[in-house]
Amino acid sequence: MTNPAATPRRAGRREWTAFTVLLLPLLLVSMDVSVLYFAIPAITEQLEPSATQQLWIFDSYAFALSGLLITMGSLGDRIGRRKLLLIGAAAFGLASVGAAYATSAEMLIAARVLLGIGGATLMPSTLALVRNLFHDPGQRSRAIAIWSGAMTGGIALGSVLSGVMLNHFSWGSVFLVNVPAMLLLLVLVPVLVPEFKDPAPGRFDLLGVPLSMAAVLPVVYGLKEIAADGFEPLYLGCLAVGLAFGYVFVRRLRTRDDAMVSRTLFRGRGFGAGIGLNTIAAFAMMGSAYFTTQYLQSVLGMRPLEAALWSLAPSLVIGAAAPVGAALAQKVDRAYVIAGGFALAAAGFALVGLVGTDSLWLLLTGAAVLASGIVTVMALVSDMALASAPAEKAGSAASLLETGQEFGGALGMALLGSLSTAVYRGDLADSEPAVRETLGGAVATAHRIGGAAGEEVLALAREAFVHGMQYAAWGGTALLLGAAVLAAALMRGIEAPAPAAADPAGASGARVQEATYN
Repeated sequence: MTNPAATPRRAGRREWTAFTVLLLPLLLVSMDVSVLYFAIPAITEQLEPSATQQLWIFDSYAFALSGLLITMGSLGDRIGRRKLLLIGAAAFGLASVGAAYATSAEMLIAARVLLGIGGATLMPSTLALVRNLFHDPGQRSRAIAIWSGAMTGGIALGSVLSGVMLNHFSWGSVFLVNVPAMLLLLVLVPVLVPEFKDPAPGRFDLLGVPLSMAAVLPVVYGLKEIAADGFEPLYLGCLAVGLAFGYVFVRRLRTRDDAMVSRTLFRGRGFGAGIGLNTIAAFAMMGSAYFTTQYLQSVLGMRPLEAALWSLAPSLVIGAAAPVGAALAQKVDRAYVIAGGFALAAAGFALVGLVGTDSLWLLLTGAAVLASGIVTVMALVSDMALASAPAEKAGSAASLLETGQEFGGALGMALLGSLSTAVYRGDLADSEPAVRETLGGAVATAHRIGGAAGEEVLALAREAFVHGMQYAAWGGTALLLGAAVLAAALMRGIEAPAPAAADPAGASGARVQEATYN
Protein backbone atom coordinates (compact mmCIF):
# COMPACT_ATOMS: atom_id res chain seq x y z
CA MET A 1 0.00 0.00 0.00
CA THR A 2 1.13 3.58 -0.66
CA ASN A 3 1.82 5.67 2.40
CA PRO A 4 -0.45 8.76 2.10
CA ALA A 5 2.04 10.85 4.06
CA ALA A 6 4.66 10.21 1.36
CA THR A 7 2.40 11.55 -1.42
CA PRO A 8 2.62 15.36 -1.78
CA ARG A 9 -0.74 17.11 -1.59
CA ARG A 10 -1.75 18.54 -4.96
CA ALA A 11 -2.80 22.17 -5.19
CA GLY A 12 -6.40 22.92 -6.04
CA ARG A 13 -8.33 25.91 -7.33
CA ARG A 14 -7.68 27.94 -4.17
CA GLU A 15 -3.90 27.61 -4.42
CA TRP A 16 -3.83 28.45 -8.13
CA THR A 17 -6.06 31.48 -7.53
CA ALA A 18 -3.71 32.60 -4.75
CA PHE A 19 -0.78 32.12 -7.12
CA THR A 20 -2.44 34.36 -9.71
CA VAL A 21 -2.76 37.08 -7.08
CA LEU A 22 0.92 36.71 -6.18
CA LEU A 23 1.92 37.43 -9.78
CA LEU A 24 0.57 40.97 -9.41
CA PRO A 25 3.32 42.35 -7.10
CA LEU A 26 5.94 40.47 -9.10
CA LEU A 27 4.88 42.21 -12.31
CA LEU A 28 4.82 45.64 -10.67
CA VAL A 29 8.23 45.29 -9.02
CA SER A 30 9.86 44.07 -12.24
CA MET A 31 8.12 46.80 -14.26
CA ASP A 32 9.50 49.47 -11.92
CA VAL A 33 13.01 48.54 -13.05
CA SER A 34 12.30 50.00 -16.51
CA VAL A 35 9.32 52.32 -16.01
CA LEU A 36 11.44 55.51 -15.97
CA TYR A 37 12.99 54.98 -19.41
CA PHE A 38 10.57 57.37 -21.12
CA ALA A 39 9.57 59.48 -18.12
CA ILE A 40 13.00 60.96 -17.40
CA PRO A 41 12.79 63.82 -19.97
CA ALA A 42 9.52 65.09 -18.43
CA ILE A 43 10.92 64.63 -14.92
CA THR A 44 14.04 66.58 -15.89
CA GLU A 45 11.97 69.41 -17.31
CA GLN A 46 9.82 69.78 -14.16
CA LEU A 47 12.18 68.90 -11.29
CA GLU A 48 15.46 70.07 -12.89
CA PRO A 49 17.72 67.44 -11.30
CA SER A 50 21.48 67.66 -11.60
CA ALA A 51 23.31 64.97 -13.60
CA THR A 52 24.16 63.14 -10.36
CA GLN A 53 20.58 63.37 -9.10
CA GLN A 54 19.30 62.02 -12.40
CA LEU A 55 21.52 58.97 -12.02
CA TRP A 56 20.26 58.42 -8.48
CA ILE A 57 16.65 58.70 -9.64
CA PHE A 58 17.39 55.68 -11.81
CA ASP A 59 19.71 53.70 -9.53
CA SER A 60 18.35 54.29 -6.01
CA TYR A 61 15.52 51.81 -6.60
CA ALA A 62 17.85 49.01 -7.70
CA PHE A 63 20.35 49.68 -4.90
CA ALA A 64 17.70 49.58 -2.16
CA LEU A 65 16.16 46.46 -3.68
CA SER A 66 19.39 44.50 -4.02
CA GLY A 67 20.81 45.62 -0.67
CA LEU A 68 17.80 44.47 1.37
CA LEU A 69 16.78 41.23 -0.36
CA ILE A 70 18.67 38.97 2.06
CA THR A 71 17.39 40.85 5.11
CA MET A 72 13.77 40.76 3.96
CA GLY A 73 13.93 37.09 3.04
CA SER A 74 15.13 36.24 6.53
CA LEU A 75 12.58 38.57 8.12
CA GLY A 76 9.74 36.94 6.19
CA ASP A 77 10.74 33.52 7.50
CA ARG A 78 10.39 34.88 11.03
CA ILE A 79 7.29 37.09 11.01
CA GLY A 80 5.45 35.33 8.18
CA ARG A 81 5.77 35.68 4.42
CA ARG A 82 2.19 36.82 3.93
CA LYS A 83 2.54 39.46 6.64
CA LEU A 84 5.74 40.78 5.07
CA LEU A 85 4.07 40.79 1.65
CA LEU A 86 1.21 42.92 2.99
CA ILE A 87 3.61 45.33 4.73
CA GLY A 88 5.62 45.63 1.53
CA ALA A 89 2.51 46.17 -0.60
CA ALA A 90 1.36 49.02 1.65
CA ALA A 91 4.84 50.60 1.58
CA PHE A 92 5.09 50.18 -2.20
CA GLY A 93 1.70 51.84 -2.72
CA LEU A 94 2.48 54.79 -0.42
CA ALA A 95 5.91 55.27 -1.98
CA SER A 96 4.31 55.25 -5.43
CA VAL A 97 2.05 58.14 -4.39
CA GLY A 98 5.06 59.99 -2.98
CA ALA A 99 7.00 59.49 -6.22
CA ALA A 100 4.06 60.58 -8.39
CA TYR A 101 3.65 63.87 -6.53
CA ALA A 102 7.32 64.59 -5.84
CA THR A 103 8.09 68.30 -6.01
CA SER A 104 11.88 68.02 -6.02
CA ALA A 105 14.59 65.65 -7.19
CA GLU A 106 15.48 64.84 -3.58
CA MET A 107 11.87 63.87 -2.82
CA LEU A 108 11.71 61.62 -5.88
CA ILE A 109 14.98 59.92 -4.96
CA ALA A 110 13.68 59.27 -1.44
CA ALA A 111 10.45 57.83 -2.86
CA ARG A 112 12.46 55.58 -5.20
CA VAL A 113 14.45 54.31 -2.22
CA LEU A 114 11.19 53.48 -0.42
CA LEU A 115 9.95 51.73 -3.57
CA GLY A 116 13.12 49.65 -3.56
CA ILE A 117 12.62 48.74 0.11
CA GLY A 118 9.04 47.72 -0.66
CA GLY A 119 10.21 45.73 -3.66
CA ALA A 120 12.76 43.91 -1.50
CA THR A 121 9.89 42.66 0.69
CA LEU A 122 7.68 41.65 -2.24
CA MET A 123 10.13 39.66 -4.38
CA PRO A 124 11.30 36.98 -1.90
CA SER A 125 7.88 36.81 -0.26
CA THR A 126 6.10 35.92 -3.50
CA LEU A 127 8.62 33.26 -4.52
CA ALA A 128 8.71 31.74 -1.02
CA LEU A 129 4.89 31.62 -0.91
CA VAL A 130 4.89 29.84 -4.28
CA ARG A 131 7.25 27.26 -2.76
CA ASN A 132 4.88 26.79 0.18
CA LEU A 133 1.64 26.71 -1.84
CA PHE A 134 2.73 23.91 -4.19
CA HIS A 135 3.99 20.66 -2.66
CA ASP A 136 3.63 18.46 -5.74
CA PRO A 137 6.95 18.71 -7.67
CA GLY A 138 5.27 18.94 -11.07
CA GLN A 139 2.87 21.68 -10.01
CA ARG A 140 5.63 23.60 -8.23
CA SER A 141 7.86 23.47 -11.31
CA ARG A 142 5.02 24.73 -13.48
CA ALA A 143 4.23 27.57 -11.07
CA ILE A 144 7.85 28.70 -10.79
CA ALA A 145 8.16 28.58 -14.59
CA ILE A 146 5.18 30.94 -14.89
CA TRP A 147 6.67 33.12 -12.12
CA SER A 148 9.98 33.38 -14.01
CA GLY A 149 8.25 34.25 -17.28
CA ALA A 150 6.15 36.93 -15.58
CA MET A 151 9.24 38.53 -14.03
CA THR A 152 11.02 38.69 -17.38
CA GLY A 153 7.94 39.98 -19.16
CA GLY A 154 7.36 42.66 -16.53
CA ILE A 155 10.74 44.28 -17.22
CA ALA A 156 9.94 44.53 -20.94
CA LEU A 157 6.38 45.70 -20.27
CA GLY A 158 7.48 48.50 -17.93
CA SER A 159 9.06 50.63 -20.63
CA VAL A 160 6.09 50.17 -22.97
CA LEU A 161 3.58 51.04 -20.25
CA SER A 162 5.64 54.13 -19.44
CA GLY A 163 5.55 55.29 -23.04
CA VAL A 164 1.80 54.71 -23.40
CA MET A 165 0.95 56.46 -20.12
CA LEU A 166 3.08 59.48 -20.97
CA ASN A 167 1.20 59.95 -24.24
CA HIS A 168 -1.94 60.72 -22.22
CA PHE A 169 -0.92 61.73 -18.68
CA SER A 170 1.85 63.43 -16.70
CA TRP A 171 5.02 61.61 -15.66
CA GLY A 172 3.58 60.84 -12.22
CA SER A 173 1.12 58.43 -13.83
CA VAL A 174 3.87 55.83 -14.31
CA PHE A 175 3.95 55.52 -10.50
CA LEU A 176 0.23 55.94 -9.76
CA VAL A 177 -0.57 52.83 -11.80
CA ASN A 178 0.91 50.84 -8.89
CA VAL A 179 -1.63 52.12 -6.36
CA PRO A 180 -4.85 50.34 -7.41
CA ALA A 181 -2.92 47.12 -7.93
CA MET A 182 -1.48 47.29 -4.40
CA LEU A 183 -4.91 48.07 -2.93
CA LEU A 184 -6.29 45.00 -4.71
CA LEU A 185 -3.41 42.96 -3.31
CA LEU A 186 -4.12 44.17 0.24
CA VAL A 187 -7.74 43.02 -0.12
CA LEU A 188 -7.20 39.65 -1.82
CA VAL A 189 -4.05 38.29 -0.15
CA PRO A 190 -5.55 37.90 3.38
CA VAL A 191 -8.48 36.00 1.85
CA LEU A 192 -6.67 33.74 -0.61
CA VAL A 193 -3.08 33.30 0.55
CA PRO A 194 -2.33 31.31 3.73
CA GLU A 195 0.40 32.38 6.13
CA PHE A 196 3.68 30.47 6.28
CA LYS A 197 6.62 31.05 8.59
CA ASP A 198 9.38 29.23 10.40
CA PRO A 199 7.86 27.71 13.57
CA ALA A 200 11.22 28.01 15.39
CA PRO A 201 13.12 30.89 13.77
CA GLY A 202 15.52 31.70 16.58
CA ARG A 203 16.96 35.15 17.29
CA PHE A 204 17.08 37.69 14.47
CA ASP A 205 20.64 38.45 13.35
CA LEU A 206 20.76 42.26 13.66
CA LEU A 207 24.46 42.49 12.81
CA GLY A 208 23.79 40.51 9.64
CA VAL A 209 21.69 43.38 8.23
CA PRO A 210 24.51 45.95 7.81
CA LEU A 211 26.97 43.19 6.91
CA SER A 212 24.80 41.90 4.06
CA MET A 213 24.21 45.43 2.78
CA ALA A 214 27.92 46.24 3.01
CA ALA A 215 28.67 43.11 0.99
CA VAL A 216 26.03 43.65 -1.71
CA LEU A 217 25.81 47.41 -2.33
CA PRO A 218 29.49 48.24 -3.08
CA VAL A 219 29.71 45.34 -5.53
CA VAL A 220 26.49 46.25 -7.34
CA TYR A 221 27.52 49.93 -7.45
CA GLY A 222 31.02 49.11 -8.69
CA LEU A 223 29.74 46.82 -11.43
CA LYS A 224 27.14 49.33 -12.62
CA GLU A 225 29.73 52.11 -12.82
CA ILE A 226 32.26 49.87 -14.57
CA ALA A 227 29.60 49.18 -17.21
CA ALA A 228 29.20 52.95 -17.72
CA ASP A 229 32.74 54.32 -17.27
CA GLY A 230 35.17 51.39 -17.42
CA PHE A 231 37.60 50.00 -14.85
CA GLU A 232 38.34 53.09 -12.78
CA PRO A 233 40.26 52.68 -9.47
CA LEU A 234 37.30 53.92 -7.40
CA TYR A 235 34.98 51.28 -8.84
CA LEU A 236 37.54 48.51 -8.41
CA GLY A 237 37.94 49.68 -4.81
CA CYS A 238 34.16 49.34 -4.31
CA LEU A 239 34.36 45.77 -5.56
CA ALA A 240 37.20 45.04 -3.14
CA VAL A 241 35.30 46.54 -0.19
CA GLY A 242 32.15 44.58 -1.04
CA LEU A 243 34.05 41.33 -1.40
CA ALA A 244 35.81 41.91 1.92
CA PHE A 245 32.50 42.40 3.71
CA GLY A 246 31.15 39.41 1.81
CA TYR A 247 33.95 37.29 3.25
CA VAL A 248 33.05 38.48 6.77
CA PHE A 249 29.37 37.74 6.12
CA VAL A 250 30.08 34.20 4.87
CA ARG A 251 32.49 33.61 7.75
CA ARG A 252 29.76 34.60 10.20
CA LEU A 253 27.30 32.32 8.41
CA ARG A 254 29.65 29.35 8.80
CA THR A 255 30.46 29.90 12.47
CA ARG A 256 27.19 31.05 14.07
CA ASP A 257 23.91 29.18 14.47
CA ASP A 258 21.89 32.43 14.56
CA ALA A 259 23.39 33.93 11.37
CA MET A 260 20.95 35.62 8.99
CA VAL A 261 21.41 32.90 6.37
CA SER A 262 21.14 29.40 7.83
CA ARG A 263 23.76 26.80 6.96
CA THR A 264 20.97 24.27 6.50
CA LEU A 265 20.15 25.89 3.17
CA PHE A 266 23.36 24.56 1.65
CA ARG A 267 22.93 20.97 2.78
CA GLY A 268 20.85 20.21 -0.28
CA ARG A 269 23.10 19.44 -3.24
CA GLY A 270 20.99 21.47 -5.64
CA PHE A 271 20.90 24.73 -3.69
CA GLY A 272 24.39 26.16 -4.15
CA ALA A 273 24.61 24.90 -7.74
CA GLY A 274 21.19 26.40 -8.48
CA ILE A 275 22.21 29.84 -7.21
CA GLY A 276 25.43 29.76 -9.22
CA LEU A 277 23.73 28.73 -12.46
CA ASN A 278 20.96 31.28 -11.90
CA THR A 279 23.62 33.99 -11.54
CA ILE A 280 25.17 32.97 -14.87
CA ALA A 281 21.73 33.05 -16.50
CA ALA A 282 21.12 36.59 -15.21
CA PHE A 283 24.57 37.57 -16.51
CA ALA A 284 23.54 36.58 -20.02
CA MET A 285 20.04 38.05 -19.84
CA MET A 286 21.05 41.53 -18.67
CA GLY A 287 24.27 41.51 -20.70
CA SER A 288 22.27 41.00 -23.90
CA ALA A 289 19.64 43.59 -22.92
CA TYR A 290 22.45 46.14 -22.56
CA PHE A 291 22.99 46.00 -26.35
CA THR A 292 19.47 45.39 -27.62
CA THR A 293 17.99 48.71 -26.52
CA GLN A 294 20.99 50.70 -27.79
CA TYR A 295 20.92 48.88 -31.12
CA LEU A 296 17.24 49.59 -31.72
CA GLN A 297 17.51 53.29 -30.86
CA SER A 298 21.02 54.36 -31.84
CA VAL A 299 21.83 51.99 -34.71
CA LEU A 300 18.40 51.59 -36.32
CA GLY A 301 17.32 55.10 -35.27
CA MET A 302 14.01 54.14 -33.64
CA ARG A 303 12.18 56.44 -31.28
CA PRO A 304 12.04 55.18 -27.66
CA LEU A 305 8.42 53.96 -27.70
CA GLU A 306 8.88 52.27 -31.06
CA ALA A 307 12.01 50.52 -29.75
CA ALA A 308 10.16 49.41 -26.61
CA LEU A 309 7.30 47.96 -28.67
CA TRP A 310 9.72 46.03 -30.88
CA SER A 311 11.52 44.74 -27.79
CA LEU A 312 8.25 43.11 -26.71
CA ALA A 313 8.25 40.84 -29.77
CA PRO A 314 10.54 38.16 -28.24
CA SER A 315 8.17 37.92 -25.27
CA LEU A 316 5.67 36.06 -27.45
CA VAL A 317 8.11 33.14 -27.54
CA ILE A 318 9.54 33.56 -24.03
CA GLY A 319 6.14 33.10 -22.36
CA ALA A 320 5.93 29.49 -23.53
CA ALA A 321 9.57 28.54 -23.00
CA ALA A 322 9.66 28.05 -19.22
CA PRO A 323 6.45 25.94 -18.96
CA VAL A 324 7.64 23.73 -21.83
CA GLY A 325 11.00 23.29 -20.11
CA ALA A 326 9.29 22.47 -16.81
CA ALA A 327 7.14 19.83 -18.51
CA LEU A 328 10.19 18.33 -20.23
CA ALA A 329 12.05 18.17 -16.91
CA GLN A 330 9.33 15.84 -15.57
CA LYS A 331 10.27 13.26 -18.21
CA VAL A 332 14.07 13.44 -18.43
CA ASP A 333 16.86 14.36 -16.05
CA ARG A 334 16.49 18.10 -15.47
CA ALA A 335 20.28 18.51 -15.67
CA TYR A 336 20.04 17.87 -19.40
CA VAL A 337 17.10 20.24 -19.79
CA ILE A 338 19.06 22.97 -17.97
CA ALA A 339 22.11 22.25 -20.12
CA GLY A 340 19.87 22.40 -23.18
CA GLY A 341 18.52 25.77 -22.02
CA PHE A 342 22.05 27.14 -21.77
CA ALA A 343 22.90 25.69 -25.20
CA LEU A 344 19.76 27.29 -26.67
CA ALA A 345 20.72 30.62 -25.12
CA ALA A 346 24.24 30.25 -26.54
CA ALA A 347 22.69 29.77 -30.00
CA GLY A 348 20.75 33.00 -29.46
CA PHE A 349 23.92 34.86 -28.53
CA ALA A 350 25.61 33.41 -31.64
CA LEU A 351 22.78 34.82 -33.79
CA VAL A 352 23.29 38.23 -32.17
CA GLY A 353 26.96 37.86 -33.12
CA LEU A 354 25.92 37.79 -36.78
CA VAL A 355 23.90 41.02 -36.60
CA GLY A 356 24.90 43.84 -38.95
CA THR A 357 23.93 47.49 -38.96
CA ASP A 358 20.51 46.75 -40.50
CA SER A 359 19.44 43.39 -39.05
CA LEU A 360 16.27 43.98 -37.03
CA TRP A 361 14.74 40.54 -37.50
CA LEU A 362 18.01 38.71 -36.91
CA LEU A 363 18.47 40.66 -33.67
CA LEU A 364 14.91 39.93 -32.50
CA THR A 365 15.25 36.25 -33.40
CA GLY A 366 18.53 35.98 -31.52
CA ALA A 367 17.06 37.82 -28.52
CA ALA A 368 14.02 35.51 -28.49
CA VAL A 369 16.13 32.34 -28.70
CA LEU A 370 18.53 33.59 -26.03
CA ALA A 371 15.80 34.69 -23.62
CA SER A 372 13.84 31.45 -24.12
CA GLY A 373 16.84 29.42 -23.09
CA ILE A 374 17.65 31.68 -20.14
CA VAL A 375 14.09 31.75 -18.77
CA THR A 376 13.99 27.95 -18.99
CA VAL A 377 17.23 27.74 -17.01
CA MET A 378 16.08 30.27 -14.40
CA ALA A 379 12.79 28.47 -13.82
CA LEU A 380 14.36 25.04 -13.41
CA VAL A 381 17.30 26.04 -11.23
CA SER A 382 15.06 28.22 -9.05
CA ASP A 383 12.72 25.29 -8.55
CA MET A 384 15.61 22.98 -7.72
CA ALA A 385 17.19 25.42 -5.28
CA LEU A 386 13.90 26.10 -3.48
CA ALA A 387 13.00 22.41 -3.35
CA SER A 388 16.43 21.59 -1.90
CA ALA A 389 16.05 24.16 0.90
CA PRO A 390 13.99 23.46 4.05
CA ALA A 391 10.47 24.85 3.57
CA GLU A 392 10.70 26.96 6.73
CA LYS A 393 13.70 28.75 5.15
CA ALA A 394 12.00 29.40 1.81
CA GLY A 395 12.16 33.20 2.26
CA SER A 396 15.92 33.16 2.78
CA ALA A 397 16.35 30.75 -0.12
CA ALA A 398 14.33 32.99 -2.44
CA SER A 399 16.25 36.09 -1.37
CA LEU A 400 19.61 34.44 -2.11
CA LEU A 401 18.39 33.41 -5.56
CA GLU A 402 17.28 36.96 -6.32
CA THR A 403 20.45 38.51 -4.90
CA GLY A 404 22.42 36.21 -7.20
CA GLN A 405 20.33 37.52 -10.09
CA GLU A 406 21.18 41.10 -9.15
CA PHE A 407 24.89 40.26 -9.06
CA GLY A 408 24.73 38.35 -12.32
CA GLY A 409 22.85 41.11 -14.12
CA ALA A 410 25.24 43.81 -12.95
CA LEU A 411 28.26 41.65 -13.83
CA GLY A 412 26.88 40.88 -17.29
CA MET A 413 26.42 44.55 -18.12
CA ALA A 414 29.85 45.41 -16.69
CA LEU A 415 31.94 42.73 -18.41
CA LEU A 416 30.14 42.42 -21.74
CA GLY A 417 29.64 46.19 -21.84
CA SER A 418 33.33 46.78 -21.15
CA LEU A 419 34.36 44.31 -23.88
CA SER A 420 32.06 45.97 -26.39
CA THR A 421 33.26 49.45 -25.40
CA ALA A 422 36.92 48.46 -25.78
CA VAL A 423 36.29 47.23 -29.34
CA TYR A 424 34.19 50.31 -30.15
CA ARG A 425 36.88 52.72 -28.97
CA GLY A 426 39.60 50.75 -30.72
CA ASP A 427 37.76 51.01 -34.04
CA LEU A 428 37.33 54.78 -33.56
CA ALA A 429 40.79 55.51 -32.19
CA ASP A 430 41.31 58.36 -34.70
CA SER A 431 37.93 60.01 -34.07
CA GLU A 432 37.26 62.98 -31.82
CA PRO A 433 36.70 62.20 -28.08
CA ALA A 434 32.91 62.68 -28.07
CA VAL A 435 32.51 60.17 -30.92
CA ARG A 436 34.98 57.71 -29.43
CA GLU A 437 33.44 57.78 -25.94
CA THR A 438 29.94 56.37 -26.61
CA LEU A 439 27.55 55.71 -29.46
CA GLY A 440 25.17 58.27 -27.96
CA GLY A 441 27.93 60.87 -28.10
CA ALA A 442 28.60 59.94 -31.72
CA VAL A 443 24.93 60.36 -32.62
CA ALA A 444 24.85 63.81 -31.00
CA THR A 445 28.07 64.83 -32.77
CA ALA A 446 26.75 63.63 -36.14
CA HIS A 447 23.57 65.66 -35.71
CA ARG A 448 25.63 68.72 -34.78
CA ILE A 449 27.89 68.39 -37.84
CA GLY A 450 25.05 67.54 -40.23
CA GLY A 451 25.27 66.86 -43.94
CA ALA A 452 27.37 64.15 -45.56
CA ALA A 453 30.13 64.53 -42.97
CA GLY A 454 27.67 63.87 -40.15
CA GLU A 455 26.30 60.83 -41.95
CA GLU A 456 29.82 59.46 -42.36
CA VAL A 457 30.56 59.91 -38.63
CA LEU A 458 27.28 58.18 -37.74
CA ALA A 459 27.90 55.28 -40.11
CA LEU A 460 31.41 54.67 -38.72
CA ALA A 461 30.12 54.82 -35.12
CA ARG A 462 27.28 52.41 -35.83
CA GLU A 463 29.64 49.94 -37.49
CA ALA A 464 32.01 50.18 -34.53
CA PHE A 465 29.17 49.61 -32.05
CA VAL A 466 27.93 46.55 -33.95
CA HIS A 467 31.51 45.23 -34.12
CA GLY A 468 31.82 45.56 -30.35
CA MET A 469 28.42 43.94 -29.86
CA GLN A 470 29.53 41.00 -32.00
CA TYR A 471 32.60 40.44 -29.84
CA ALA A 472 30.50 40.59 -26.68
CA ALA A 473 27.96 38.17 -28.17
CA TRP A 474 30.63 35.62 -29.03
CA GLY A 475 32.04 35.99 -25.52
CA GLY A 476 28.56 35.35 -24.15
CA THR A 477 28.23 32.32 -26.43
CA ALA A 478 31.42 30.80 -25.04
CA LEU A 479 30.32 31.45 -21.45
CA LEU A 480 26.91 29.83 -21.96
CA LEU A 481 28.38 26.76 -23.66
CA GLY A 482 30.65 26.36 -20.64
CA ALA A 483 27.63 26.78 -18.37
CA ALA A 484 25.82 24.02 -20.28
CA VAL A 485 28.67 21.60 -19.58
CA LEU A 486 28.81 22.73 -15.94
CA ALA A 487 25.06 22.27 -15.50
CA ALA A 488 25.14 18.74 -16.90
CA ALA A 489 27.97 17.86 -14.51
CA LEU A 490 26.65 19.56 -11.35
CA MET A 491 22.93 18.87 -11.61
CA ARG A 492 22.91 15.33 -13.00
CA GLY A 493 20.93 12.94 -10.84
CA ILE A 494 19.51 15.63 -8.55
CA GLU A 495 15.78 15.14 -8.14
CA ALA A 496 13.36 17.49 -6.44
CA PRO A 497 13.07 16.19 -2.87
CA ALA A 498 9.76 15.23 -1.38
CA PRO A 499 8.34 17.57 1.28
CA ALA A 500 10.16 17.16 4.56
CA ALA A 501 8.64 17.21 8.00
CA ALA A 502 9.15 20.95 8.19
CA ASP A 503 7.11 21.54 5.03
CA PRO A 504 3.69 23.05 5.57
CA ALA A 505 2.26 19.83 4.18
CA GLY A 506 4.07 18.01 6.93
CA ALA A 507 4.16 18.09 10.67
CA SER A 508 5.36 21.44 11.93
CA GLY A 509 4.17 23.51 8.97
CA ALA A 510 0.70 21.95 9.07
CA ARG A 511 -0.01 23.68 12.36
CA VAL A 512 0.82 27.05 10.81
CA GLN A 513 -1.31 26.43 7.74
CA GLU A 514 -4.27 25.06 9.67
CA ALA A 515 -4.30 28.02 12.04
CA THR A 516 -4.30 30.41 9.09
CA TYR A 517 -7.12 28.78 7.15
CA ASN A 518 -9.27 28.46 10.24
